Amino acid sequence: MGRTQVKSPGGAVDDTTPTARPAQEGILRRQAARESAARTYARALPIVPVRARGLTIEGADGRRYLDCLSGAGALALGHNHPVVLEAIRKVLDSGAPLNALDLATPVKDAFLTELFRTLPPGLADRARVRFCGPAADEAVETASALVRAATGRNGLLAFTGAGRGRTTRLREDASAHHNHVWATRLPYPQDYRCPFGVGGEHGADLAARWAESLLDDPGSGVPLPAGMIIKAVQGEGGVIPAPDTWLRRMRQLTADRSIPLIADEIETGVGRTGAFWAVEHSGVTPDVMVLSKAIGGSLPLAVVVHRDDLDTGETGTPAGTFPGNQLAMAAGTATLAHVRENALAERAARLGARMLHQLHALVPEFACVGDVRGKGLMIGVELVDPEGEPGLPEAPGAEGGGGETSVMPGIGHRPSPAAPELAAAIQQECLRRGLIVGLGGRHASVVQLLPPLTITDEQAAAVLDRLADAVRAVARCRGDGTAAAP
Repeated sequence: MGRTQVKSPGGAVDDTTPTARPAQEGILRRQAARESAARTYARALPIVPVRARGLTIEGADGRRYLDCLSGAGALALGHNHPVVLEAIRKVLDSGAPLNALDLATPVKDAFLTELFRTLPPGLADRARVRFCGPAADEAVETASALVRAATGRNGLLAFTGAGRGRTTRLREDASAHHNHVWATRLPYPQDYRCPFGVGGEHGADLAARWAESLLDDPGSGVPLPAGMIIKAVQGEGGVIPAPDTWLRRMRQLTADRSIPLIADEIETGVGRTGAFWAVEHSGVTPDVMVLSKAIGGSLPLAVVVHRDDLDTGETGTPAGTFPGNQLAMAAGTATLAHVRENALAERAARLGARMLHQLHALVPEFACVGDVRGKGLMIGVELVDPEGEPGLPEAPGAEGGGGETSVMPGIGHRPSPAAPELAAAIQQECLRRGLIVGLGGRHASVVQLLPPLTITDEQAAAVLDRLADAVRAVARCRGDGTAAAP
């Protein structure tokens, strides 16, 4: 029985088989009945993937989608890349143990050898690697424990918008165990929603001076911390690249005060931003790097890379049950090598710049598109309510891992309020057009593109066409001035 092509509302093609749709709907109903309401991606993306290759996913209903979510950035080479599949098959056929705890294995040795080839030169020549549980949060917690043990101090400096409360959880978990760990949030510089209302170099300078004052003022109430954890590009915070000059100042600030600098490369690593590691754009060499997502080649893996003088030994400390996932290490080795040997980071820089240039055309065309930003193939489009009252800039509270905010006096640019409902509507319009995108930002108002590094120029053009068409459909449906005036 052949497929039928039906035009759905908005012009998207619904390519299904007559029997496929009921099968998919049944799976989705059972998922809703059996799984927690805490589901995140599944609630916004009601599809049932059954096959995938590269950028493309095929659902149980026969529809095909261009996947620009890429496993939340974990799929550097896209779905089921041949070099990854071959690496996994080789381990399976060899009879090697799949879980080797933290024992030495040929697979682990090959992974570490390739990883060391890619590390920033200033770190590679004196690095140690600590394997932890396979989740990104466990890597952050491991890095926190590492710097606390090395310095004898307890506090962490983090930044507003850094993610889903990883440092918050560190603080709460530590309090529950009476370890008295605390996390202080600092302002993260950005142009569009600058915490000081000025943006540009002036805003970045104010953010740096805030951090310096907090550390150097005896009355700030913040003692010298065990470490500072930083992202060169915030992903979940709304795809916000940090200025290179500000990153260099944070490196100097921490070095001058003997504070280990922890670079969170969980989402930005392995070529995503146009450099193999995002810190390389600014020439910054961190003391610690937290790695996950793409380094496992689509399988769960997380490691902490750190300077050798931060290694306290701690012999006998359990490393958890799953630090030795051999399939993930083999897939990770293949991914790291393929990205390095084929200069995919450099290509991500070039293609990402072209995509950003084209997407910037949406800003003058649609009043609901407040900002377009990104680095490499990590791109965000922020949606706003053009008829809403512009808000005052926000700055972080003095303490509290929860990222409390206080209002700053408005200076200069005051952007329109975030419009999460518009972002969600555009995500759904993209899905109807066969395009999978993510949402992020502190108000879930940023449409995120995280295509695999293997995306072709033709596929990139299709992605941009579908996204622009989705924005146009939402603006047209509102009919209330969302579309910018000519």
